[in-house]
Amino acid sequence: MTADVAVIVPTLRRPDSLERALRSLFAQERVADRVCEIVIADNDPEAPPATASRPCAATAPGPLVYVHVPTPGVATARNAALGATDASLIAFLDDDEAAAPDWLARILSAHEASGADVTFSPIHGRAEGAPAWLKPYLERFFGREGPVGSGLIDQSFGCGASLMTRATALPGAAPFDVSADQSGGEDDALFAALAARGGRFGWAADAWVEEFAPPHRATLRYALTRAFAYGQGPSQTAAKEKNWPALARWMIVGAAQTAVFGIAALVMTLIGHSRRAFWMDRAVRGLGKLAWMPGLEPQFYGASELKRLNRA
Repeated sequence: MTADVAVIVPTLRRPDSLERALRSLFAQERVADRVCEIVIADNDPEAPPATASRPCAATAPGPLVYVHVPTPGVATARNAALGATDASLIAFLDDDEAAAPDWLARILSAHEASGADVTFSPIHGRAEGAPAWLKPYLERFFGREGPVGSGLIDQSFGCGASLMTRATALPGAAPFDVSADQSGGEDDALFAALAARGGRFGWAADAWVEEFAPPHRATLRYALTRAFAYGQGPSQTAAKEKNWPALARWMIVGAAQTAVFGIAALVMTLIGHSRRAFWMDRAVRGLGKLAWMPGLEPQFYGASELKRLNRA
């Protein structure tokens, strides 16, 4: 077989988490003849070359490419990593994820069987140390669920734990929109454009990845802020496309969700129900559909994440 797969791992000042992700990739089974390189995109402005890859570089089974991306931003990091490889198939694994030993083999198999342009895999969320009442919500929030079987699906998910055919899913030299560097959502825009071109999405039901929420993310505040941003997505997409009827529909849906789920969340909170976080999540996603306007996007990546790290 031809070595035609590159695995991209963006990272920012999480050396222990990055090492876990890399070691999970080094342990991949039945794909040694397919992987041409693993590309680390280090988004730390102060990182000297190769610092992030040194802890486990000696045990890498194949080429390990280090790309220093000093301009903070998740889209910029992804674009820079793509510029470091000519592979025709691109897999993405986040630095807070760890892949099962058969992950890449299984997602490749599902991708090729379905003929999808992008194939996603399920994720087990892990929120170690979270309060008992909050842990089920957080682990579902950071996880990813989909169909029982593999095949084509109608929706897209996030970029992490995915496999893409470069020619169709990642057009141009910089396919990720750098305007989303701080807020995220660059993958949503990419997949919306792909769907508009008639692209196909796939699901690899048995290609598992674990995602470990770091302590500052394993909180109700962080998860609900992210849920608000996710809620903004469909309204923002409709606004960018100037599809005003669709925007109006999404805002009506958002108003209904905010009212109905907001009341439910309030009641659940007052009685101390263990599932109150799930209702809060639905309410703030509805609020996001209403408050979609530019300037209201929460900031999660790039400069904002660097500020948080510098304060820590």
